[in-house]
Amino acid sequence: MSTSPVSIASGTSAGAAGGSVIDVSTLVSQLVAATQAPQEALIQNQTQSVTSEISAVGQLKGALSTFQSSLSSLDTPSAFGSLSATSSDTAAFSATANSGATLGSYSVSVSQLAQAQQIVSSTAYSSGSTAVGTGTLQLSLGSSSFSISITSGNDTLSGIAAAINSASGNPGIEASVVTGTSGAHLVLTSSLTGAANSIAVAETDSGNGLSALTYGSGSSNYTQQTAAQDASFSIAGISYTSASNTVTDALSGVTLSLLATTTSPATLTVADNTTAIESNIQAFVSAYNTLQSGLAQLGGYDATTNTAGPLMGNAALTGAQSQIRAALYNVVDTGSSTYNTLASIGITSNSDGSLSVNTATLSAALTSNFSALSNLFSGTGGVASGLNTVLGNELASGGPIDSLSQTLVKQNNALTQQSQKLNQQMSVLQASLTQQYSSLNALLSQLQSTSSYLTQAFATLPNAPKGTSG
Repeated sequence: MSTSPVSIASGTSAGAAGGSVIDVSTLVSQLVAATQAPQEALIQNQTQSVTSEISAVGQLKGALSTFQSSLSSLDTPSAFGSLSATSSDTAAFSATANSGATLGSYSVSVSQLAQAQQIVSSTAYSSGSTAVGTGTLQLSLGSSSFSISITSGNDTLSGIAAAINSASGNPGIEASVVTGTSGAHLVLTSSLTGAANSIAVAETDSGNGLSALTYGSGSSNYTQQTAAQDASFSIAGISYTSASNTVTDALSGVTLSLLATTTSPATLTVADNTTAIESNIQAFVSAYNTLQSGLAQLGGYDATTNTAGPLMGNAALTGAQSQIRAALYNVVDTGSSTYNTLASIGITSNSDGSLSVNTATLSAALTSNFSALSNLFSGTGGVASGLNTVLGNELASGGPIDSLSQTLVKQNNALTQQSQKLNQQMSVLQASLTQQYSSLNALLSQLQSTSSYLTQAFATLPNAPKGTSG
């Protein structure tokens, strides 16, 4: 039984006598692919695994770094230096305190608030556009003064007000025109409170074109609506005056905002800012729970999807988790046998590893022994300070996570080189096989041609003579 020769495309030994026998291009491609496929699949699987781990390590670094940042409000004693200042009469004054304040309670009485002066011109003009006169006015507010020039272009009440408001060097005199049933009046208001910040107006051009708008001691050209005056108050029975209702220098570390006079003394209390600290502790717990959830995804196992985290069983991850748990549940020398663990202040662990806060227990701890709670977080061996040290070591250059990252990068680079080397090897193999099968194809074509020739030659031979019997 004979078979027909296989025709092949150009690029093989096509053109040999009798045609080609082997499809060299297809055969070589299949042989190379069969050799390359298993090795390439292995490299790709390993690369995918390493790439996944590199990404996971990046997530691990980010999660630990974010959690470490959340410790800044608890990991040093100064973080617990926040003080609060409260008023028993918030209608009379409010207060804030900084770290320079001293704990204590103080009696505060406010007899007078600071005021800014306001004066209204006595002369009423028919309107704001009525001509007043020309000249030069010098206006003063306390020890500061400035001048305006009034000409025929701005000699109206409105023009004068505009010139005052836009004048260079104006320390804080605001001018406006108010029109009533009697006519238009110029109103001058100081933006600065205090008895020293009184308004004065003088004409300095040696004329009297603007004399009706001058104002000084004993002048009747303006009616004073509000007098320039200082605030007057006392703290712990000690009298004090201030040009402003915001007072920063009467009680060290405390800023008072005077709002109204008092009929009886109010109480100013400076105390530890337990509200802020409690909020910081709640934020710490929330940050830890976020970290715990992230680490569980990286190193846990999802039974529902039968999927393992990319760092499941990884020593760097399990080591970090172990170090964090040790610092978190450490018994701290706080100076108190009552408050020396997180559990003792109401922070307990759930079955999934997250934390919960009993706010009532935490508030009681803050109120009864603020110092012990401060030491629990920020003291030597404290929870927050200890965690900060652990995380610093874990994230440091040359630390466990950095070493793992470098190892994975090296593995990834090695796999890339393996892939490149495999491609080079396959190129060499393809060239070698192409040469071998092309030579074989040429030989087979020659044999095929010879066979065809012989077949044709035998077909033309004369029949052999039949033998005769003797």
